[in-house]
Amino acid sequence: MLKKFKFNAMNHTARQTSTRTLADLIRAMDGKWAVTITYVDSDGEESVRTIEIHDIRTTSKGRIIIRAMCRMRGEMRTFYPAQIVTYTIHRMRFVLDAPTGETRFTHAAETPAELISLELDRDYPDLRPLVLAA
Repeated sequence: MLKKFKFNAMNHTARQTSTRTLADLIRAMDGKWAVTITYVDSDGEESVRTIEIHDIRTTSKGRIIIRAMCRMRGEMRTFYPAQIVTYTIHRMRFVLDAPTGETRFTHAAETPAELISLELDRDYPDLRPLVLAA
């Protein structure tokens, strides 16, 4: 069982499993809570950003990416969990609107059938529309 995260507590990704980090970030996304991250970009530059996570997905090559509105840039950005050094989940809600056409909250499903449909749609987009009986 995963530990429940604490609001406003700084979590160091090197001190926990990647599963725990992703679970916390998915909960923040589902709760529409802002997350402050310490992030190291591809050039090795470290920055602190407050982001609003709208989607966590896997690329066709199997790499996990986070699509989030960056409050510093005011635009949708892609972040890689492996490059997040620390994160803090806040009680403050989202304040930025995602651009039109950007996928939002793809992990939020109210029923098991919706969850299965979301996963199949992500993995097999050519099968659309797929309707499962509840």
